[in-house]
Amino acid sequence: MSSDIGGTPPANTLGRFRAALAESPPLLWSFLYFFCLLSGYYVLRPVREAMVASSDIEAVFPPALIAFFAERGIALGDFIPQFIFTSVFLIMLALQPVYGWLVSRFPRRVFLPVIYGFFIATLLGFYAMFDSGMDGRGLAFVLWLTVFNLFAVAVFWSFMADVYTNVEARKYYGYVGAAGTIGAFLGPTLTGLLVQRLGIPSMMLVSCGLLAMCVVCILRLRPYAVLREQAQGQKSGEVPMGGEVLAGLKLVVKEPLLRWLALMVVLGVGVGTLLYNEQIAIARAAFDSAEERTAFFSKIDFAVNTLTLVVQLFITRTLMSRFGIAPALLIPGVAIILGFSILSASPLPIIVAIVQVFTRASEFSLAKPARETIYTRVGREWRYKAGAAIDTVIYRGGDLTFVWVHKFLSVFGSSVVFGAGLLIAAGMTASAWRLLREEAKLPSERAPRPGDAAGATPTAGKE
Repeated sequence: MSSDIGGTPPANTLGRFRAALAESPPLLWSFLYFFCLLSGYYVLRPVREAMVASSDIEAVFPPALIAFFAERGIALGDFIPQFIFTSVFLIMLALQPVYGWLVSRFPRRVFLPVIYGFFIATLLGFYAMFDSGMDGRGLAFVLWLTVFNLFAVAVFWSFMADVYTNVEARKYYGYVGAAGTIGAFLGPTLTGLLVQRLGIPSMMLVSCGLLAMCVVCILRLRPYAVLREQAQGQKSGEVPMGGEVLAGLKLVVKEPLLRWLALMVVLGVGVGTLLYNEQIAIARAAFDSAEERTAFFSKIDFAVNTLTLVVQLFITRTLMSRFGIAPALLIPGVAIILGFSILSASPLPIIVAIVQVFTRASEFSLAKPARETIYTRVGREWRYKAGAAIDTVIYRGGDLTFVWVHKFLSVFGSSVVFGAGLLIAAGMTASAWRLLREEAKLPSERAPRPGDAAGATPTAGKE
């Protein structure tokens, strides 16, 4: 047994994980769920990168779109990130009311499998498109995969907040996040082993199998969510939550906690977008061949995943269990400020790589789990509607904004880009501080919780 329940502390990480599984039966299914979800995504991610990098422009863009831009004298290849981010944002905006209608009108046992069933069905459609060599399949797939990643992960964390209390989330979210990181390692490995033997269309079927396993995990976890709601006296997720289809965006505008959370996410996206795009420009200038650049990026991805996994297994649980979420939210901001300060003075490729590794790893291993624990202390409408709005529309709105900001700032050189990033990182850290002040106002674990009734606030709408 672990020290958290009065026994002798396990001697190693594996022992602590086994003790956590004994303490919390749903943890195994949560672990498997996130592992399969991110494995399914990362199986497909190399396919997306191959489409974006393809020299066959008609494999990526529909002929009509190519002709449309050509007639207006615009080289579509010069604006690929801007075009993709703009398109994804518009798709997210269109899907938000559809998602809001689904979660408002149907109980959890219906809308969760339906969402993943929709993704599985569309993947089967992409299998047919890639198998037939349909023109424009690349753009459709790139847009779909970006939408899938954000919606599927947002729904996952909303559901986890149904299953776990706040105390449990601080203890176990590090392990759950580690499952996703392991999946991020496995997915590209599976693609590398299978794609040359089976072909790109078959990767869609591999991902379908992993997503089907996610549905199995949802069905196994649902009774634990019901038990937790009964024990805490909360409104049942087995009945439709009701409310407006755009309640998520309205809650973000109305509630201070959600506003600061959204601002922190947007500024975090800004830091990442500026760093990512400038990293590409610096690598293009520093390395002569595509092979050298590919090796550079692959080493960064490997380092990010490795550091993320180490922190999730050895630090996240202890840090959040003992000290709450404040260190997990503030440490990444301080590290990014330091990193961008160095980059503003010396934007060398090796320094860019180091800052990139620490920025992404701290987001995945500390900031993201810490933010998600907040949703365990609010109601279902906040989790499923406001949380999804922040992680989809608002997130991609940040992407869209800062990809164009980078396009403008890059004219003035890397030092100006990183100087702007330093200011954005400072704003992100300040937002985290204000978020913590609002989070401290939430009711205690056993108190009635906000948001289960439409339009509820932290001080009203008690169940």
